[in-house]
Amino acid sequence: MPGDSPKIDVLCEDNHLIAVNKPAGVMTQPSGTGADNLEDLTKEYLKQTRNKPGRVFLHAVHRLDKVVSGVALFACTDKALSRMNEQMRGHHVSRIYHAVVTGDLPGPQGTLTHFLRHSRMHSESVREDDPGAKKAALGYRVLSRTGTLTLVEITLETGRYHQIRAQLSASGCPVLGDSRYGSREQYQGGGIALHHRRMEFIHPVSKLPMTIEAGYPPLWPLSIP
Repeated sequence: MPGDSPKIDVLCEDNHLIAVNKPAGVMTQPSGTGADNLEDLTKEYLKQTRNKPGRVFLHAVHRLDKVVSGVALFACTDKALSRMNEQMRGHHVSRIYHAVVTGDLPGPQGTLTHFLRHSRMHSESVREDDPGAKKAALGYRVLSRTGTLTLVEITLETGRYHQIRAQLSASGCPVLGDSRYGSREQYQGGGIALHHRRMEFIHPVSKLPMTIEAGYPPLWPLSIP
């Protein structure tokens, strides 16, 4: 119906921040193609639910790949954006991902370290002394297994382009459905089985600790028992 708010899954909101559970297949920000994106959908939601005429200030604090689901955090004010960007630069924001992978990781938990080079919408694992190589590290913990599938919790230690996807692939455990990085199996939920599960940070205005968690999307293949 005309005037209805866009159907987005709001995880939490106040005057400074809004967090949305992004579905796979939707871009975080506008691409210039006119395709639906979460930022514009959230702007329209705020415009209607808060009766805001004219332009609505909203800016993504971080981006998720189009094929990835989970917590997407937006700043509703310039002050909140500036302070969240400062926390991001200072590595004071914890971003936890869950991925369903095929293959066997080196152990039940540990750290993966590679050197990645970004080229043509892709990251590849290269030698440390290769031109353009940048160190990438992540911590992982196996949560569940069934058949050929493993559910893994991932904490980023660095922030490289397609880092999780590239490092898991380089370790012989591509994300389910991620054909760009070597997966030969389909993910029935659309996109790939990589989900931004949780975000932890200090609220930019109240200074209180915040934890935002996003439930798994429909058809997610493996959960914690």
